[in-house]
Amino acid sequence: MNKNLFICEAIFDLDNKKHKIAEFSQEMAKPGFWEDSQKSIQVVNQIKSLKASLQPWEQCDHKYRELAELFSILEEGDRDLIAEVNKNLDILSQDLARLEFKALLSGEFDHCNAILSINAGAGGTEACDWAGMLLRMYSRWAEEKGYKIRSTDLLFGEEAGVKNVTLLIEGEYAYGYLKSERGVHRLVRISPFDANKRRHTSFASVDVIPEVEEKVETKLEDKDLHIETYRSSGPGGQHMQKSDSAVRVTHLSAGIVVQCQNERSQYQNKQVALKILRARLYQLERQKKEEEFARQFGGEKQKIEWGSQIRSYVMHPYSMVKDHRTNYESGNVNAVLDGKIGGFIEAYLKMQKPESSV
Repeated sequence: MNKNLFICEAIFDLDNKKHKIAEFSQEMAKPGFWEDSQKSIQVVNQIKSLKASLQPWEQCDHKYRELAELFSILEEGDRDLIAEVNKNLDILSQDLARLEFKALLSGEFDHCNAILSINAGAGGTEACDWAGMLLRMYSRWAEEKGYKIRSTDLLFGEEAGVKNVTLLIEGEYAYGYLKSERGVHRLVRISPFDANKRRHTSFASVDVIPEVEEKVETKLEDKDLHIETYRSSGPGGQHMQKSDSAVRVTHLSAGIVVQCQNERSQYQNKQVALKILRARLYQLERQKKEEEFARQFGGEKQKIEWGSQIRSYVMHPYSMVKDHRTNYESGNVNAVLDGKIGGFIEAYLKMQKPESSV
């Protein structure tokens, strides 16, 4: 990304945010503003969010002005002071690099929590084991980021791994990072389940949607929902085995089915299931609009299907992970499967930046 272009965009964005803060402040000063508690809370939260995003830039600006002032009094022989200035310039450059990367996460829902689903493809035990490996990869990545992870629905494979799993990953910009992982993931390896030690190819699909906020939630009508309760399956203790605490919600008109079985009570499972259903309905509506736009103005959205993998993880006959969209590669497959996917995420976000800037 061009550094000068980035700085110009950042300055423009900061000016817009300052202007919005001023507008909100004027609104707060109007008579009767605090009488509408719902609106006032929303405005206050927006101001807090805007100020929080401004703060790191203001800190960098303050550091820059201090260094510029210090530089103006430097003398050629003052080695200690020159070393101190160079050290602080390096720190400022690192701070700006972090802000530049964070500017890539400027989408409408990038700041939201993420709902990540993994589904094993055809191939039985091989595919289920691969889905389980992806589950571990994303869990390790999220743990290192300090995110909270909750499994809302998990169906184990008959011999190994998982058939499908849905995770709620809670943390700042979780969706912004993980949206790059949506698609088909392909594994090539010597199968540990094959007595003849033959090479196998396995597929698993990953879907990621944002957990939408209250203000954009899709309204759910009771007449559109079919809600069932059932006994939770798999390991989980006596409570899960003896009570019908799991919940399955079907949206009749959209045909979307959501299950949740890992919370402590039927009520909690229902609330989580409805939250995921709202997110999927909202994503479905957005997808329809994008497809309609593509039909009108050209272009075709690539379908996620077996064979159209976004990334290949090859463990035999050589060791390589390659993203087919960005051509970013890593020769350390084990590290990637241990959650070290930051390079792939960053490469994807940088590739998408020119499109989002149009």
